[in-house]
Amino acid sequence: MNRELASNCSQCVGLCCVALPYAKSADFPVDKDAGTPCHHLKTNFACAIHNSLRENGFKGCVSYECFGAGQYVTQVLFEGKNWRDSSLAIKQEMFATFPIVQQLHEMLAYLNEALKLTETEAIHLQLQQAVQELTTLTQQTPQDIRQIDLAQQRIKIKPLFIQSSSLYRRSYRSQKKTKKRSDYLGANLKGRNLQGRDFRSALLIAADLREADLRGADLIGADLRDAQLNDADLSEALFLTQPQINAAIGNERTRLPDHLVAPAHWKTRC
Repeated sequence: MNRELASNCSQCVGLCCVALPYAKSADFPVDKDAGTPCHHLKTNFACAIHNSLRENGFKGCVSYECFGAGQYVTQVLFEGKNWRDSSLAIKQEMFATFPIVQQLHEMLAYLNEALKLTETEAIHLQLQQAVQELTTLTQQTPQDIRQIDLAQQRIKIKPLFIQSSSLYRRSYRSQKKTKKRSDYLGANLKGRNLQGRDFRSALLIAADLREADLRGADLIGADLRDAQLNDADLSEALFLTQPQINAAIGNERTRLPDHLVAPAHWKTRC
């Protein structure tokens, strides 16, 4: 199935701006409960401060990606329904279904990336089967989708991600081996050769990665909030997503994979 796994807000009804909660923090200036519309959400479901989210303290919005769940829930599962004009039951159903589909779509995005790698050819059949199984889950009714055990699904596909990572990073392992860490909070990694490194779920918040070589590095689930990526090479990084890039700080010389784009706020820092 050729499903869009990137957000298309024009086909959604602002689900991420309503369904999800957030707390006052470095990522949000205020508290918001789940099911409550953000006060910046306009009547046409557009964001009133879309072009100045970071400046207004909504960094969490900048780094969020629904992986196409918004338009899928809106247009497919709920057949174009508008939660504003729907019953309370429909609203609650939409809001509860959306985050589950978002997580399933995120898993699908990673699986699809692994499938595109020539290095993973030996496990392409298993990857394809996993894609089909997850896709089938998303094609159920909203009621059935809400019964999905996401933790169990992650457990099932995790070995495929680990295998894919190992196969892909094999050709990048010429550098000196170092002990795997999970906490690089504020670490000084400027100019380091980090090719093929395993940064799975690592905390790289505010880490200095300027001029670092991250080709072949596995960045699945890595927290790159405010990480300094100026002049860094991530052109061949694995499992790197747009939300991670949006949360980081880079410049026009930061090299990214072809499927990712430099966020607008990078240009103001060049």
